[in-house]
Amino acid sequence: MSLKIIFMGTPKFAVPTLEALHKSEHLLVSTYSQNPKKSNRGQKINKSEIQQFAESLKLEVRTPEKLDDKELEYIKKINPDLVLVVAYGKIIPKQFLDIPKYGFINIHASLLPKWRGAAPIQRSIMQGEEETGITIMKINEKLDSGPILKSFSLKILPEDTFGDLQNKLSELAGNSIIPSINLIISGAKFNEQIHAEATNAEKIKKEEGKINWNDAAKNIINKIRALNPSPGSFFEFKKIRYKIWRAELSLKTGKPGEVVDDKLTVATQDCAISIKEIQREGKKKLSTKEFLIGNQIPAGSFL
Repeated sequence: MSLKIIFMGTPKFAVPTLEALHKSEHLLVSTYSQNPKKSNRGQKINKSEIQQFAESLKLEVRTPEKLDDKELEYIKKINPDLVLVVAYGKIIPKQFLDIPKYGFINIHASLLPKWRGAAPIQRSIMQGEEETGITIMKINEKLDSGPILKSFSLKILPEDTFGDLQNKLSELAGNSIIPSINLIISGAKFNEQIHAEATNAEKIKKEEGKINWNDAAKNIINKIRALNPSPGSFFEFKKIRYKIWRAELSLKTGKPGEVVDDKLTVATQDCAISIKEIQREGKKKLSTKEFLIGNQIPAGSFL
């Protein structure tokens, strides 16, 4: 059975799902993405990853500032069977939700009800969790609280960064969507979430990246992983900001924030972290070995 589907998504994370839909028997009648943004420097207009990919497939793309009455009438006219949403980045107004026969379906990057909200991947890594996944759910009026069709789990490896895990979950979403649509067509049941078990994955703020050396080493390493590649974890030394992109646990000890050797191992509350990749502000990323050739932070320094 072929469905008429509208796809809504914005970042690279959503591309494998759109690609899977395009290759399927289903008819993509329209694609929505956030409107192009001006770059920080200059006046260049940057289209989203989804807009670029959809245009390369010769799909119709709509990028409204908001889902207003004009878009409501457009979607009513198309009368899709299903609207699929993957990291679109805009709230779907209530009056839209009942238009498609099978509703608005969302792919969320966590095992709901855990980590509802904007930053589920980062928060799961920060908490040192060993498992995450994606959840196929129906959108309702409340954020990420709709009934669940199915979840697909994935192990979090000790070395996984936010970027690594995001790519893995993106591929998992692409591989899972067509079987999930088939379940929807067959009349599979959506089950209510256990709302009492919900946790909130708040949006990441840049200032969260500042490292507190009084924290446990494992927590600091989890933060470094969770904020790589964006926005990055950092410390300041002599009024210069340095981002840490990769670090490992060390059994060395010292006072929190103390550089305990000449290889940039820094003491924490309980033991230490060995910095493996670092970036001085305004410079490129370097291995610690390369960095220490010209940017000495000597043993005995406090960060």
